[in-house]
Amino acid sequence: MKILIFGASGSGTTTLAKEVTNHIDFTHLDVDDYYWQKTVPAYQEKVPLAIRNQHLKDDINKYKNVIISGSMVNWGKEWETSFDLAIFIYLNNQERMNRLYKREKERYGEVLSINKAAQEKLKNFLDWANQYENPIFTGRSLKNHLNWIKLLNCKTLKIDGETSLKEKVESVTYEISKL
Repeated sequence: MKILIFGASGSGTTTLAKEVTNHIDFTHLDVDDYYWQKTVPAYQEKVPLAIRNQHLKDDINKYKNVIISGSMVNWGKEWETSFDLAIFIYLNNQERMNRLYKREKERYGEVLSINKAAQEKLKNFLDWANQYENPIFTGRSLKNHLNWIKLLNCKTLKIDGETSLKEKVESVTYEISKL
């Protein structure tokens, strides 16, 4: 069984996927591990689309039950028919941006207070993430996610990102049990 959990950056897709796999026998894969080259610092170079798709397919095929977290909207039409269940998490922009800022501060720590390049990178990332609800934004956006849901050839579940993690896990595991 193949499950996708997606939403805006900072909406909690990875957290939910990890927590679900603590309750049921699924393997968790995160699309960021396929999207980005392994660099120091991280998140600097993208993996070419064909290569990332092949690597993810190879890993998915190793497991009977897998939960993939992250947005795959622009990864190709083949993914529209690849899942048994897709879960979309929506979290209001202010809460999401607060989470992202906190996460990035924890990730980079003191570097952010002394390194101008790191500060600029954080600003650019947060500016990008803050455009999610902008209807004319061409990157990862609410509009693109809602349109992609219509193309998915599987059951979809929309989850309010402000509900507790426990409630989200219960909703997801219940939906999986019905498949």
